Amino acid sequence: MTLIKGGMLDRRGFMKTTAAGALLATLPMGGAMAAPKRGGHLRVAKGHGQTTDTLNPGQWSNGYVLALGFAVHGRLTEVAVDGTLAPELAESWEASADATEWRFKIRQGVTFHDGKPLTVEDVIASINHHRGENSTSAAGPLVAPITELTADGSDTVVFKLSSGNADFPFILSDYHLTIHPATADGIDWQSGNGCGSYVLKNFQPGVISSFERNPNHWRDDVAWIDSCEMLSIVDQNARTTALVSGDVHAIDRVDLKAADLLGRRPGITVETLAGTQHYTFAMSTNKDPYTDNNIRQALKYAINREELVEKILFGYGSVGNDHPIGQGQRYYNSELEQKTYDPDKAKFYLKEAGLDSLDVTLHTSEAAFSGAVDAGVLFQNSAKAAGINVNVVREPKDGYWSDVWMKEPFTAVYWGGRPVEDQMFSTAYQCGASWNDSFWCNERFDELLVKARAELDDDKRRQMYWEMQDLVSNQGGVVIPMFANYVSAKSDDVMHGEMASNWEMDGERWMERWWMA
Repeated sequence: MTLIKGGMLDRRGFMKTTAAGALLATLPMGGAMAAPKRGGHLRVAKGHGQTTDTLNPGQWSNGYVLALGFAVHGRLTEVAVDGTLAPELAESWEASADATEWRFKIRQGVTFHDGKPLTVEDVIASINHHRGENSTSAAGPLVAPITELTADGSDTVVFKLSSGNADFPFILSDYHLTIHPATADGIDWQSGNGCGSYVLKNFQPGVISSFERNPNHWRDDVAWIDSCEMLSIVDQNARTTALVSGDVHAIDRVDLKAADLLGRRPGITVETLAGTQHYTFAMSTNKDPYTDNNIRQALKYAINREELVEKILFGYGSVGNDHPIGQGQRYYNSELEQKTYDPDKAKFYLKEAGLDSLDVTLHTSEAAFSGAVDAGVLFQNSAKAAGINVNVVREPKDGYWSDVWMKEPFTAVYWGGRPVEDQMFSTAYQCGASWNDSFWCNERFDELLVKARAELDDDKRRQMYWEMQDLVSNQGGVVIPMFANYVSAKSDDVMHGEMASNWEMDGERWMERWWMA
């Protein structure tokens, strides 16, 4: 029996889960809503996407390719609308007593878009795509603890881990870990051949993609729309105009200063959800002056977080505390002292670094998040009182993630967050992780990361995650001034049920969950 506790699958409950009941959490409608219907064509404009985007799942880095991946491909597990974990291509799983071995039973009757049946070999090859010393996948740290991956018969995949991990089924829901057809030397990711609810018909990176419903999908409770087009329109004004003019049916990343006005337009609804999305300024701790934690602390106290929430988010969010764990997550450290704007304390840390003043350059772009350039200017203004000169450089939108992020030493970034703490920390804060955009390494943090992952005592695990948040906040290389609500808008032609908040636009599964009125 699947146990639900605190809105998430109970630890014992998801160690042995069956599809019964869990799939109900993915249904796109509530009991009081009219039933969804099939048919129609949907056009959505995303404030993401660039010409360097690829179909290689290990390189996916923005909301455009996330949405594409969720539509075209399948994963072993998925995060449901209510934040619980649900089976997808794995119909059930169970763990050993110490959670070092996990057995996943693969769903039968699933086929790829070209008609090839899904096999355990496809699953193994797809996970191995992200493993190994030569892997450049951003999911590399997530699968690094896997020491052995084998098939047990024709329907079971066995994962052996270097240490216990009670959250391992959640890890396999990561958007990078899509299942592709196995080939002689890896997987076929180039063709876009998936086993998801939509078939990719056209992919023009940074421009447009088109999709058609998969008529042979194994589920009949998703994919209501016949066909879909997804446009990359990073410019906020152009994206809004496309919605108002009727050229598209829905957009994400609504201009927050105009959200109320947009919502008053007949036929348009603005929707907002709080989640784990956060906006950051990442410092390369392997480059001066950010090698000195006193400098990093000075910058953290030189930013006015409340002002950013008010003037950049227009109240659609909350202040951050320089770590990536949201207030709604299981192990959020509610007792960690909240940093506030304090120029005198910033000056103190500058003196500890042997400085009376500091000059830094912050690279920003609207590709990072809407209002990122203005946020940089506000940072610039507040830091002056501490003797810090922040030179704000506006970078082009296209190519920002490939040419600026993790290349320049101080950059604006957006993160969607992750459903579990281990996943977020492993992806962006573990030493050597591909997306550790502050290049931060802390021996105590990495030690706790491994211990917390294997700890089955909830109180002990909480203490570890609390300490990890403290370490990131007070020794890490990322300024996290604000958590941003997801704010999107749609025409009344588009319908949906309760929306997920693990990613924007219904967990980026809008293509399979929404329908036309």
